[in-house]
Parts: sequence; C-alpha cells; structure tokens
Amino acid sequence: MPELPQVHPEVTWAQRSSDSDPERNYLYVSIKAADVARSDATLDIKPTNVTFTGNSKKGVKYHVSLDLFAEIDPENSKVNHSDREVELVLRKKELKEEYWPRLLKTTQKIHFLKTNFDKWVDEDEQDEVNEDDYANNFGGFEGLGGEGGLSNIDFSKLGAGLGGDAGVPGEEEEQEEEMPELEEGEAEGAKSSKIQEVS
Repeated sequence: MPELPQVHPEVTWAQRSSDSDPERNYLYVSIKAADVARSDATLDIKPTNVTFTGNSKKGVKYHVSLDLFAEIDPENSKVNHSDREVELVLRKKELKEEYWPRLLKTTQKIHFLKTNFDKWVDEDEQDEVNEDDYANNFGGFEGLGGEGGLSNIDFSKLGAGLGGDAGVPGEEEEQEEEMPELEEGEAEGAKSSKIQEVS
C-alpha cells in the first residue's frame, strides 16, 4: 500500500492561567484533523511535547509535533477526539498568573498554528469570565491519568461572555488576513499550505 501524503493539520490554541488553582491553569489546543478515526490516530502527550499522527479517510496522513514553551502535566490533561478535530486541555505544570508568551518553544512563525479567538480571553480579564468558561467543567474529555471519559460536552460555553470582542490587539486585522495567507502561502509554508487545501 502506498504511503499517504503527509500534511500538517491546522492547530489553534488559547489559554488560562492561575497562580493558585491548577484547574484554571491550562492550554486549550485543537488539532484540526478531519475524518481521522480514533483507531487510526496516535496521540502522545509528554511534559514538553505533544505529537499527533492520524490517517484521514480523505487519503492524507496528518502529522504534527509541538515542542511546548514550558512543561505541562500529562496526568491531568484531557482529550476529546471527534470526527473533525482532536481537542486537548493541557494542564500547565507551573502555577503562574502570567500567560505563556506563546504555545511553542520556537519563536519562528508557524504557518499552521493560529490563536483561537473564540476561546481567547486577555490575561487581565480572565477572572471576569463566567465559571462555565473553564474547560475543566466540561464533560466529553477523557483524562489521561485513567479517570475515564465524561459526557455532555459543550464547547460553545468556552467562549461564553466574550461577545465579539476578546480584547486581543489586532484581532480583526489578523482574522481577515488568515484565509488569504493559507491560499497564497508564505514563502516557507507554500508547499504545505497547498497540500492543506485538500483537507
């Protein structure tokens, strides 16, 4: 059987932070890998790296390896694998009021990584967000520490209370530029973005 073409799935992320409550100190990461059955996917979550590989029914192999900015706690992280994406709630290891400056260790712009503006809240406004905002209150995730799955997931509540303005500087300009960037591709990412259009 021929090897499937390999592409980077789009990855979106948002975060919350707390210096006192571990359950409010997490990264929300979504890997957009459509039509990948759970049985055809491999997800490896380590303290400083998340790697996902999955064969799509559309005939492509999604693969991404994310070297994280700082450590997470895999035991207290959660996963929800749906037909469209793999959603992760990664518990940050260090309790800190400050946000991570970025998701990854690298400072290079990664063409497939984007901010999830629906779930983003500014650092100084996160305490004003409704309790339902915190991913730890949702079911549907399986704990990696063996707690088993929960039910009744409702991700729409993650963005509750944000309205259209998440207060991220340059949000509107950046959102408008995102799609054309994928179509035209940047010099370094042109090849993979063309492949991404298949998805």
